[in-house]
Amino acid sequence: MPPVQDHPLRYQLANELHARPFPSLRAPCRAVYLAVKKAQDAASRDRSRDLAHLTGLLDRYGTPHPQPGATHFSAAIGQHVLKWEQHTEFVTYTVFLGGLGERPFDPADFDVFPDDWLQSAPGVRVTSALIRVCERPDRDSDVNHLANDWLVAESMAVSRVLDDAMVVAGDFRIDQGGHLRFAVFPRRDVGERRVGRVVQRLCEIETYKALSMLGFTRVRGIAGRMTEIDEDLTRLMTEMTHGDAPEEDTLQALLQVSSELETLSAQTAFRLGATGAYEALVTQRIAVLREERFEGRQTFREFMARRFEPAMRTVKSAEKRLETMSARAMRAGDLLRTRVEVKRSAQNQDLLESMDRRADLQLRLQHTVEGLSVVAISYYAVSLLGYLLYPLAGTIGMSKGMLTAFAVPPVVLAVWLGLRRIRASVDNNGH
Repeated sequence: MPPVQDHPLRYQLANELHARPFPSLRAPCRAVYLAVKKAQDAASRDRSRDLAHLTGLLDRYGTPHPQPGATHFSAAIGQHVLKWEQHTEFVTYTVFLGGLGERPFDPADFDVFPDDWLQSAPGVRVTSALIRVCERPDRDSDVNHLANDWLVAESMAVSRVLDDAMVVAGDFRIDQGGHLRFAVFPRRDVGERRVGRVVQRLCEIETYKALSMLGFTRVRGIAGRMTEIDEDLTRLMTEMTHGDAPEEDTLQALLQVSSELETLSAQTAFRLGATGAYEALVTQRIAVLREERFEGRQTFREFMARRFEPAMRTVKSAEKRLETMSARAMRAGDLLRTRVEVKRSAQNQDLLESMDRRADLQLRLQHTVEGLSVVAISYYAVSLLGYLLYPLAGTIGMSKGMLTAFAVPPVVLAVWLGLRRIRASVDNNGH
């Protein structure tokens, strides 16, 4: 028997699950992270420019290029290792450097990306971070001391992760060099892939958090106009109930409000939907770290609950408010259109009744005119018939007056029947 035929995409779909492996990192080491996004319409950007920008960096180090159409790539650049990923709205560059450098979180580490190459990026920086991975001291107090020296204490989050395999710390603040800082303290017996997985998760948490906040800034930008539209909508609905303005004018204003709401919904739909997806990713990435409290410090989850989640609730509230306002405007428009249609139906009914009365009067007038026409036509017909019969009056021994009198009834009857037949013929042709 011939072998079973595979689906054309079977291998591609299976390989996609393994396409973006976690890096393998051995402490001590450092990582430099950069996320770039096109400022507007990033989802519909020309993605070949992302790949061209990557190859420009690879050429600086004499590194072979990725395959055409690639969405992820890893290779050595000089003494370092580069990991590149392309996403729906952004691309990320992560460079792993051996050792800890001369000083913690040295901005000079970012020089792995040349300045002119950064300036030619097909987008703007969403976020960047310096990550320091060093062996965990034996005493937790030493870890706490290092974190206090490196990070801003008032906003710092520190927690044990992966069943106390590591301690991670970060303050989510931008330093003077323009980067965020994260510190990772793995135990000596922790595997390299596990360390790489945690570093990757920290980069993803920061990136998705930053992208989620784009939705928050978008909502704040339209909040004032939404309030104005809400007030206009409430005023129009009040006029519908208690006002004396013409329904057509109110309906026109209501349609304008509905149009503006639909425009706002269309302009914000993608960003608000993406914000919800990014928020879910932030929550999921923190959950897989399996955090435990360290030395009484707030965890990453608690930091997000205090600082990040209120912003996301604002986004969800604005999205729901926009949907509610659109539904209100639609219901008000339907109600007002129904009122206008009922009013017009009543006006049409009055008009039809008026037309019926006019038609009835016209019919009566027509009958009257027809009666007069019979008389007039009969008069002329009798006169003509009299001229025709007068020569016979002497022969039959009858006076002209008597002869004319006898001619009147049949003439009138003939004229009446003729006119009636003509009217019936006209009515039949009309139908």
